[in-house]
This record gives sequence, structure tokens and C-alpha cells, in this order.
Amino acid sequence: MSRRKPGTVTIVPNVHIIDIAEEGKGVGKADELVIFVDKAVPGDVVDVRLTKKKKNFAEAVIDQLHEKSALRTDPFCPHFGTCGGCKWQHMGYDSQLKFKQKNVEAALQRLGKIDTSNAEPILGSVKNRYYRNKLEFTFSNKRWLERTDVERDEDFDMNALGFHVPLRFDKILDIQHCYLQDEPSNSIRNSVRKFALEKGLSFYDLRNHEGVLRNLIIRTSSTGEVMVAVVFAYPEQEQIDGLMNFLKTEFPQITSLLYIINQKKNDTIFDQNVNVFAGRDHIFEEMPSGLPGEEAIRFKIGVKSFYQTNSEQAFELYKITRDFAGFKGDELVYDLYTGAGTIANFIAKHVKQVVGVEYVPTAIEDAKFNAQLNGIDNIIFYAGDMKDILTSEFILTHGKPDVVITDPPRAGMHADVVQRLLEMESEKIVYVSCNAATQARDLELLSAKYDVARIKPVDMFPHTQHVENVVLLKLKG
Repeated sequence: MSRRKPGTVTIVPNVHIIDIAEEGKGVGKADELVIFVDKAVPGDVVDVRLTKKKKNFAEAVIDQLHEKSALRTDPFCPHFGTCGGCKWQHMGYDSQLKFKQKNVEAALQRLGKIDTSNAEPILGSVKNRYYRNKLEFTFSNKRWLERTDVERDEDFDMNALGFHVPLRFDKILDIQHCYLQDEPSNSIRNSVRKFALEKGLSFYDLRNHEGVLRNLIIRTSSTGEVMVAVVFAYPEQEQIDGLMNFLKTEFPQITSLLYIINQKKNDTIFDQNVNVFAGRDHIFEEMPSGLPGEEAIRFKIGVKSFYQTNSEQAFELYKITRDFAGFKGDELVYDLYTGAGTIANFIAKHVKQVVGVEYVPTAIEDAKFNAQLNGIDNIIFYAGDMKDILTSEFILTHGKPDVVITDPPRAGMHADVVQRLLEMESEKIVYVSCNAATQARDLELLSAKYDVARIKPVDMFPHTQHVENVVLLKLKG
């Protein structure tokens, strides 16, 4: 079945790739061994080099490509293969959608015992380049060196501004052009790097926790507004002023220019003070209502705010959610894991009352602001742990909801929350998920009282294995 190269490297020859796993790797078999092959596409015939071997499965990389799959395409990004994002660029977009649909249905069938024969076709993203409204880059004095760099045997500038290399927390791939976010994102990042190198500003040392520059956050919106936040570690004030003034002059389209000083061991900024250097501390995003005669909904976005990173596809996702709920206008709706209240605000004018619950207090502050901004007065927001807030007393106070919309994080819903939903017996539940596996687990528990009525995947993240899925549940008769 296999041969060994010097240094105990195991090569398995002529592996036929037959499928794509949920984590995005190609799937092949050699005798009884299932092999998950990085960057392999169904239809490929490859020799693979094993990187990890267990009793019944192994992980591998391609050692030699003998036959190219008809589904293969040339990646358009020069960073493909090293960068941890856009892992499916080597496969045509139509094929990506096909496998996302298949993986969602397989998870629901296998883990939730759900009949998916009536699942609706996945909704693809009209844009599959430059579709993100937010990116975060990392400064590092330990640049990832490509093999071609090492072979040149030269002295290298080891500073980098880009993305973490997969499985290497301390190595950063220096990004020249990213196809995820439209201009001025690439221009800003490249100009900041150039300025920092010319002025001798030190890039962060991820192991020793020292240096001036740590992170760069860029947010853009459909309204044309731009937010740039520079995260410093150990700067002098004149270094901050120098870079900030450069950005203000070089990019006058920046409407929110911010800086943060983070000297913690981790990169999270949610507990850090935000300093406004120029403009506002936020930008505005707009989302169409999707209905004639209705004004667009506006959202205030701060540097810490949660907002769907694919703005145009978020609109499609929310329309599907609203469509699945089938509102008549007199409903009481609970919007669980409401975030900044985007779904709550989107549906509010179509129902009698919305009650939004979210764990993060700052998100609830944004949600309340957004409701006021849009002149919406029929939403009540609560901050706290879902399983602690959603008590029988809470339901007695606010009323039993006609519809529940739930959009939990990747881990899905806590078992106590699922139990509370079963006790509430709302007529409908619309479950929006970014993880079909945990969604399937929750749906199996809810099947004690609910039937799955509709299923529709939505692709929010082209060229990745990630996919959203919307499920409508109806109370059994």
C-alpha cells in the first residue's frame, strides 16, 4: 500500500480522491485506511505523504499529482497554499457550493437523523472576491519564509504584516494583496508597512511580547465609510502620532481613525480602551429592507462590534430567515444570540414585538442604539447568559413567543436553552447556524416536539469550507 522515503516518511501511491470532508480536506481510501488530504479535490489521483496516522484514518499532503480533477481550477491568489484563508481556491465555485450543500445535508442526516430530501438549493454569494467588510492583520518580527526565500540564501527583512500561518502562532505570512476585502484595504496595509519600516517602528515579537506595532484592523461599509484601528503594544506617543497623522493625510477617506494600546499576552481588544485620533468612533452600515417602500436599515459599527463580515450575503441570509418565519404582523418573537440586533432590527417592522437576548453587554448597547437609530420602538434587549436569562419567570413576564429565531455561535445552544425551547412550545423556530454539526445535535434534541419543515444553506464565505444553514422547525400537531 505504501512506501517509505528516507527519514521514515510514508508515501501512499495512487490515492483516488472521492469526496470532501467537512473541514475542507479531500477524502481518499487506501485499503481500509481513510486518508484526509490537504488541498486535494474529488477526482484527483495522487501520491500522498502521511503527516499523521491513527488506527482507522490518516492525514496527508499531496506528494505528487498524477491526474488532475476536472473540478480543479488555478488559484487566483499568490498566497494560496501558505495562507490559512481561502482554502478552496483550487476548486471552481460551483463545485464548492455543491460540496457545501452535500456536507450540510450529511451532517443533518448523520448527527441529527433528519430527512434532507426536501432541502432547498444553497444560495451562492454573488461576490466571491472582495466580499468581506472586516480584516485584522498582525505585525510580527518573525516573518514566515517560503521555500524559495530560503533557497535564495540571502539576508531577509523578517518583519511582516499579514496573517498567521496555520498551526504557527508565532509566524506571520507577509501579505502583498488580499482578495478578501476591497480597496482601500490593500493600499492601507501596504502603506502602513512601508511607513513603519522607513521610520524604524518595531514589529511585535509574539514570543517575547515586545515591540511597537501589534495589529491593524480595517473595516469598510456599503456606505463608503472606512474604519482603521492600529493596535500598539509598547509605543512612544510620538510614534503613535506619526503613524496616525500619516494615515490621516494619506487616506482622507478614513472616517474613523482609532488606536488601541494592548499590552496583554493575547490579541483580544474587547477589554481595551479605544482612542479616537480622527473622525468618529464608529462607521455606519446600511442594509436594504428587501421590501418596496421601506427605507434601508442603518447599523452603527464600532471596532468591537459584531457584524456579519459579508454584508451583501447577510442581507440574503436575513431575508431567508424572515421568509422562513412567515410573519403575519401580530407575532411576539424571541431573537436569541441577537448580537448587535441586526436580525431583530431587520424583522421588527413585520411583527408586534421582538425580545433580543445576547451574552455580550457591549453588543446589546449597539443593538439598542441601532433600534433608536432606525426609529424602532418594539424591541426589548437583554444582556446575559442565555441559559440564565431564559427562565420560566422571564417567559411569564414577556409572554410565550410565537416565533423563536436563534443564531448561536459555532458551539450551538446550551442543553438548558434547548430544554427551555422545548418547554416554551413556540409554533415556529428558525435556527440559523454556522456549524451544521452542532445544529444537527440540537435539532435531534428538538425533534421531541418539532418537525423540520425547511432547510436552506447559504454561502457567506466563498473559497472556504464554512457555510451557514437556516432550518425552519414547526411544532408537532
